[in-house]
Amino acid sequence: MTDAEQAAAGPLVETGGRLLRVAAAQVGPVGRHESRASVVDRLVALLEQAATGGVELVVFPELTLTTFFPRWNVEDEDDLELDDFYETEMPGPETQRLFDVAAERGVGFCLGYAELTPDGHRYNTQILVERDGSIVGKYRKVHLPGHAEHEPWREFQHLERRYFEAGDDFPTWRAFGGVVGMAICNDRRWPETYRCLALGGAELILIGYNTPMHYAPDPSQDMLQSFHSHLVMQAGAYQNGCFVVGVAKGGNEEGVESLADSCIIAPTGRVIALTAHNGDELAVADIDLDLTRNYKETLFQFDRYRRPETYTAITTQRGPVPPPEETP
Repeated sequence: MTDAEQAAAGPLVETGGRLLRVAAAQVGPVGRHESRASVVDRLVALLEQAATGGVELVVFPELTLTTFFPRWNVEDEDDLELDDFYETEMPGPETQRLFDVAAERGVGFCLGYAELTPDGHRYNTQILVERDGSIVGKYRKVHLPGHAEHEPWREFQHLERRYFEAGDDFPTWRAFGGVVGMAICNDRRWPETYRCLALGGAELILIGYNTPMHYAPDPSQDMLQSFHSHLVMQAGAYQNGCFVVGVAKGGNEEGVESLADSCIIAPTGRVIALTAHNGDELAVADIDLDLTRNYKETLFQFDRYRRPETYTAITTQRGPVPPPEETP
């Protein structure tokens, strides 16, 4: 947290100084035939760079280890095998090196990947790893976007609803001197994500994403991708008194231009670190987790101001139920 940011926020509430240096480790395009070893080389290089700069937590994107394979209808791609994109163990033979280097350097990390469980379930998954290389927690993406069947009219597919099952919880963990939660890509667009995590005590929310710049169902939104991405994360940070780290796999990947603009956001709602390019890059910020109390113990003091008895529509219905039309 910069001095200017602290001054804008006002005095901390009984500051304890829970300081943490965090890096949003943006990753550039990953080719569909790029090996795991090659990707891990890139991740290790980013982690080493972060460690040299005193970073304690490095956050990698969604589906970091492979290309964003839901853009293809894999059955139509003779040279692609669906299972090749999934991890059956974590760490595995290729990813163990990342864990080893992280533990050696005393740097924790957050990593997104495709998970194939021993009993055949497939999830879009993210893990949190402490500074000693131990896995603290695992999150499985709840809000799956896109579609489940091949839609030939699209320039590229978005078949997450075909290749993944949805998760069913927003857990939080005690790690890195605070309470940490995770979310993945489309989760960041839904206010329930941040509120559920904040109700679990989250002070720091880590979000990886792969976001195409072109949105086929409504191309008028294309020019607003960066604005919308920052808008929802900044709102989620402010309304829940949390730091948010949003990290992209950006650039032109297999002909599809994807959003970069990885960032770190304070509980003030302000972006305090931002990447400048769309390739492999770090955005680093020093944060004080005690700053979350300025919001959690004042304006957004949940147990004082929330009225859950009036919010039943949020948990009892999925779509809108407008009032009945007036009869003539």
